[in-house]
Amino acid sequence: MQHQSSLRSRLGTWIESQRIQRIIVALIIINGVTLGLETSSRAMELAGGLLKSIDRLLLSVFVAEILVKLYAFRAGFFRNPWNLFDFIVVGVALIPSSGPLTVLRVLRVLRLVSMVPRFRFVVESLLRAIPGILSIAGLLLIVFYVAAVMATGLFGARFPEWFGSLGASMYTLFQIMTLESWSMGIARPVIEVYPWAWAYFVPFILIATFTMLNLFIAIIVSTMQSMVEEQKQQETAEIGAIVHDEHVDLQHELRALRAEIRALRDGLHSGK
Repeated sequence: MQHQSSLRSRLGTWIESQRIQRIIVALIIINGVTLGLETSSRAMELAGGLLKSIDRLLLSVFVAEILVKLYAFRAGFFRNPWNLFDFIVVGVALIPSSGPLTVLRVLRVLRLVSMVPRFRFVVESLLRAIPGILSIAGLLLIVFYVAAVMATGLFGARFPEWFGSLGASMYTLFQIMTLESWSMGIARPVIEVYPWAWAYFVPFILIATFTMLNLFIAIIVSTMQSMVEEQKQQETAEIGAIVHDEHVDLQHELRALRAEIRALRDGLHSGK
């Protein structure tokens, strides 16, 4: 039992080592390239068999990596969200599929997110920012609803394709928010019929595009800054704990050394 536990520990340390992780990252990149080449009919004519063989070989490596982690960490494997993400991505590739479902193999490239620390940091920041993002999204939805009701009532009669219903108005406003052909494609034709319509479109763009979207960015940046500060505090705390432990060990060694010196002195005095 102890030998098996030691083997699990060594395997866990080995599979999580930087050297192995770099190899896995390189294989994921290679797999992404081969999957991209498989979309080219020319590449498939020249080396289709080789590309499929490489794909199967790399998938075998990824499966072996997951199995080693499962053996090494057992139930602890599933307590790590990134391990669970890797398990799902690799598991999807093992599901027999044909036709359009074969494109799901490219999901393996997403493993780069879990393998590269910088990518993980960005994703974790986005996940932690979700509550704030949902709040801004709710506020934006209210703005869209109010603006869509107004646009349907103001412009729906003359422009039913864009503002004929609440759903059409919301979709048109979404296009305006993204600034995709909003001026020449939508705003100017409406202004030709309703010269005062600029007073509707300009405030909407200022609120929805330049204010709300910047709030999304601000929340994400703020979350990333707070995570960086937490990491620094954690590193400082760990360094402080190490220094404290070393200080305690040094005090114990000094006490032991003093005791030995005192014992030597007592021995010399008793010898005299």
